[in-house]
Amino acid sequence: MKSRNSNTSAYLAAILYASIIGFSFLFVKMTVTEANPLDVLAHRFAIGWIAVAVPFLFGWVQLRFTWSDVRRLLPLGLLSPVLFFAFQAFGLMSASSSEAGIILAMVPLFTAPIAAFFLKERTNLIQKLSILLSVSGVIFIFAMKGGAGWSGGSVVGLVLLVLSALSMAGFSVLARPLTRKYTPLEISFVTMAMGFILFAAAALIRHGSAGSLNLFFQPFADSKYLLALLYLGILSTVISNMLSTYALGRLEASKVSVFNNLSTLISIIAGALILHEELTVAHIIGTVMIIIGVLGTNFGKLPWKRRTAIIPLNVKKETGS
Repeated sequence: MKSRNSNTSAYLAAILYASIIGFSFLFVKMTVTEANPLDVLAHRFAIGWIAVAVPFLFGWVQLRFTWSDVRRLLPLGLLSPVLFFAFQAFGLMSASSSEAGIILAMVPLFTAPIAAFFLKERTNLIQKLSILLSVSGVIFIFAMKGGAGWSGGSVVGLVLLVLSALSMAGFSVLARPLTRKYTPLEISFVTMAMGFILFAAAALIRHGSAGSLNLFFQPFADSKYLLALLYLGILSTVISNMLSTYALGRLEASKVSVFNNLSTLISIIAGALILHEELTVAHIIGTVMIIIGVLGTNFGKLPWKRRTAIIPLNVKKETGS
């Protein structure tokens, strides 16, 4: 009964995570029109790190870290947010948003074999086909919008986007064993700090070389930008990171990763309801494909009893605080 309740809470966390990410695209549009994308990332992770540091600063949660713990979590933070967002930002400089959407949808395809190799997670035929169906649903939506064709732009841009997707897949796999020792809040504390330090440094170096340091803080004068940034920094960065980490502590990486495609569905619904964007039959068909794919990946019955072996990576589960 306890295991069933734990799985239910993990699924709810994954759905909430997908919902937050889905709505984040609306707020990203609001910020990039007011500031350079690198500045937005620096502002976003500054707010995110401050938000996640508050419980530790006020003593509500005890910080149990040693430098050994920090070093153990650094590769996780390097994969996401640092490499994931960096590869995505620079990849979009020479590739279209549609191409980025399609490649991001392939994260579950990358996650499944990586998880099988490192974590010994096994998926049956139904689950493999369900992952393909979910990815196909995203591609179908972009194709029917007339934006799925490759632009023929820089190959480097497409490679960077693929590396971005691989970074997210690697994050999902590496987070699994780490959740056995560290709480989602502790993991977020380190990963958000990495994002803040590196993106802020990059943005300040860019402004310093251009002699425009005064422009770094200028967007904060816009209330709409600040509101959007609060959503991105707190909900879309900190809360979503904690929710995905929580889900990864209880579900296989391949099951959690497919929920990324559910965020595409949420963004379509958000666009239709808030921005009054057109909702077509293609959207409905793609939506059905995504939902069936997510359900099949998570609830497809296996013909054998599966045991998920997690490589401990020298992490021992604590028996007490």
